[in-house]
Amino acid sequence: MFIAVKNLFRLIRIAYVLARHKALFPLTILGIAPVVTFVAQAIPSHTKGRDGERLAAALEQLGPTFIKLGQALSTRADLMGEAVASDLSRLQDRVPPFPYDNVLQIIEDEFKQPIGELFSHVESQAVAAASIAQVHQAITSDGRKVAVKLLRPGIEQAMARDLELFFWLAALIERTMPSFKRLRPVQVIETFAQTVKLEMDFRFEAAAASELKENCAGDSGFYVPEIDWQRTSKRVLTLEWVDAIPILDKEAIQKAGHDVRQLSRQLAVSFFNQAYRDGFFHADMHPGNLFVNSRGEIVVVDFGIMGRLDKQTRIYVAEILRGFLNRDYRHVAQVHFDAGYVPSHHSVALFAQACRSIGEPIIGQPVNKISIARLLMQLFKITEDFDMETQPQLLLLQKTMMLVEGVGASLDPDVNMWKLAEPWIEEWGIRNLGPEAKLRDTVKGVLALLGELPKVIERLVGKPG
Repeated sequence: MFIAVKNLFRLIRIAYVLARHKALFPLTILGIAPVVTFVAQAIPSHTKGRDGERLAAALEQLGPTFIKLGQALSTRADLMGEAVASDLSRLQDRVPPFPYDNVLQIIEDEFKQPIGELFSHVESQAVAAASIAQVHQAITSDGRKVAVKLLRPGIEQAMARDLELFFWLAALIERTMPSFKRLRPVQVIETFAQTVKLEMDFRFEAAAASELKENCAGDSGFYVPEIDWQRTSKRVLTLEWVDAIPILDKEAIQKAGHDVRQLSRQLAVSFFNQAYRDGFFHADMHPGNLFVNSRGEIVVVDFGIMGRLDKQTRIYVAEILRGFLNRDYRHVAQVHFDAGYVPSHHSVALFAQACRSIGEPIIGQPVNKISIARLLMQLFKITEDFDMETQPQLLLLQKTMMLVEGVGASLDPDVNMWKLAEPWIEEWGIRNLGPEAKLRDTVKGVLALLGELPKVIERLVGKPG
């Protein structure tokens, strides 16, 4: 009872902030606290802009957990609508830096050593400051230039308090609103909570960067900075400093002699290598996390949000895209049914018709206007009518593709980056979707079955006496 009352008071404060920004519509859509939202509508608002822009401004005011939630909801066009989801994807996470004295204290507390034994110098001005962490340039005691990322003091307690509220709301929605159960709100918050937990333990981020670097070690045109494990802990992450140009500074990139079209291709290929070859991808590839170094390599930073796809899911997505690009909508539909994503009581023909309704307007565009990310967004949106349960890993993939497409278009708006990467895509398709791949999978299945055969015979006839 106490928790419900406490959360209700917090909900009133949230409704007040949303009302001040004229952004109450999410609570109205979900039917949460109708009396509160009705009263809050009387609060005057001077905020202008689209629904998504006003909601983004409100979430920024509500604090770090809400900013992170907004960024997570930017992948949910099925919940928020395409326009609002697009606006939320541009949520800014910039706050004033915390004091330099705290920076030095955090480092010494984490490593139980005087700071001079770790770093000969730590810059007093932060390079970047966000709601969860901030970054300083530093020189290690052995003379290397590094970036030091530090967790913001008090952020763990603030996140825990907000997540308690989110879980309470999600459970309330599932219990009282059956129509929203398909969207699995509790599971969405569980996934979000897990992501936040990993983001606030920099050892996990370091491990993600290390795995990505290992996966991409042989890839040309893509670089992941080296982790300094001796200066990394739960609240401090130290990695190699890379002097590089922000990827959207097109003028500086061209002045340095780099080919923007080639960079666009490198970005597409690096994404496909991560997502489809390795099944482990950087899922926050917005422009602020991408740079170009002196060798013309794309450098990626900030490994707090990563995505994983098992092989079957990768093939599922590839088969869907192949079906759309070939205008074989029956195939697209059948893949959904075969994967078990759409329940069997629905009509394959009707689902194919729905796929055609989103495929034709997009596939019919000139090649440099075709957006694969938008195609997937529309697809996930129509699946609501066919009882397809939310697939968080696919939403993260779609969001990342949208970010990558946006960067590619900024580098060279006259080309389609997926078209530039076509040779790679064809090679992957032959290896994983062609007859040879099916034969390999069949052989593997037969060998696995043969390996199990003695156990099966033993169970049938009983162990020898």
